This record gives sequence, structure tokens and C-alpha cells, in this order.
Amino acid sequence: MPFPRHISRKRFGQHWLKDISVLERILEAADLQPQDRVLEVGPGRGVLTARLLASRAAAIHAIELDKDLVVGLRQRFAHHPHFTLQEGDALSMPLTFPDGTPANKVVANIPYNITGPLLERLVGRLERPTQKSFKLLVLLLQKEVAERILAQPGQGIFSALSVRLQLLAKCRSICQVPPSCFQPPPKVQSQVISIEPFGPEKLLDPVLANRVDVLLRKAFASRRKMLRNSLGGLGTVSELEEFAKEAGISLNQRPQELSPREWLVMAKKINYAVESGKQL
Repeated sequence: MPFPRHISRKRFGQHWLKDISVLERILEAADLQPQDRVLEVGPGRGVLTARLLASRAAAIHAIELDKDLVVGLRQRFAHHPHFTLQEGDALSMPLTFPDGTPANKVVANIPYNITGPLLERLVGRLERPTQKSFKLLVLLLQKEVAERILAQPGQGIFSALSVRLQLLAKCRSICQVPPSCFQPPPKVQSQVISIEPFGPEKLLDPVLANRVDVLLRKAFASRRKMLRNSLGGLGTVSELEEFAKEAGISLNQRPQELSPREWLVMAKKINYAVESGKQL
């Protein structure tokens, strides 16, 4: 059934993906199996939804904010027994199927204007990961955000977001998506990435995670400064030099030069000193 005519709304960041090859790469990365229950955020006109429903996945649940698109989606997919749809804001409503059962994968072209808060809902924070983590997320994002997530130490775009996401999940690039792949074309480049959240055994202890978060916030607030200056409020220079030496780093480095593992080691050294009664 053809989708009813709908004019894209800028306030919702609506750009319809039309490139078949990109859709195929998304489905390939999702590796949908008969046991998979998939959440799609922002299905739009249902181009990706149709392919998800044609896959081997057991069920597809979509959340759409635009009430006019909801009407069209219900008309188009009403005959599919494995499809459910809820009208609402993915930033505030439960990210589960209507009956409360969880999804194990997320496959979506998410609205760029809610990327940050939605990622936090899907993956969580260092000190507070999601209670029921998804097995896999395959997301089409603004390229600038995707590159920050995937960045490596030493790159100019390496940031606190890079460290946080890489300590929470395995992240990799799937494909680049130029503006011509959308209708209407956005003014930015896009990229598909996959995010595989770590299981409970790999997640950080909340106290340690909180320490890492404090370090990242202080250091990356002044990313051009050396660590001896940006972390100065956490202890004396001699104390910080001792922690840095034990962590195998230098206070002359800048925050974007440290790997997630090195940030983790630094946080462990500081926490050990605190637990040992040293005043910082």
C-alpha cells in the first residue's frame, strides 16, 4: 500500500532514506535472526520498517512522534501480524513492546536532533548503564557524532563521548551515507554504525565509573590544556604525577591523547589512594 502524502517537518528532523544499498547494509549489520525482537525509533514513512518486517526477525515495534506518519504507518502495515506501533516520544516513553516485553536489538534512522539523549536512553551512562541492555544497535547518525563515537586517541575529534561509549560498548562503522541518499537531502553527512553494549561482567563498578566520569568532565572541559593543569583540582601536582606514572601516562599529555584504558587505570589509581585514606 502506498504511503499517504506527507510533507517533511524540519522541527522533527525528517529526511527519508531512499538508497537501497544503504538499507541493505543496515539489515546486513543487524543480522536479524528468528529470535530477534527489534525496536525501530522514528520509522518515518516505513522504508526501513518494510525491510525489517521482511526479515527473519520475530517482531518489530516502532515508535513514531509525528501523528500523521503514525496514521500512514498503520495503514501501510496493519496486515502484518508481527508489527506494533506506538505514537509518542522515544525520550520519555518505555523502549519496550506495548505488552512490556523487551526488544533485544535496535535498528533505526534516528532523528539527529535527539541523538545525544536517545543514545543515553539506549546505552546508558558510565555510572548507570541501562538495566536491560540491548544486544545490538544499528543506527544511522549524523557523521560528526558517529566519528566522535568511533574516534581513536590522538585524533582531534577524540572526546569524552568517545571514551564513555567505548567503555560501555564495542562500536564500529558500517558505511558512509551522503546527503543524496535522502529525500529531502540533509545539509550534513551521515554514517551507519553498530554499537554492541558490553554484558554485566565487563561494565565498570559504579564508584570507579563515577571517578572516570569526573576525570573526563574536568579534563575535556579544557581539552587544549595539559593534564597537570586541567586535573589540578583533584590533588597536588606530586600526587597527580605519582598516579600518572603508575598509570603509564604523562601529565604533559592532553586529554584526547589518552585511551579509554588509560583513563580507567588513572581512575583506579586515584580511587585506591582515596580508599587508602590519602587526602585528595
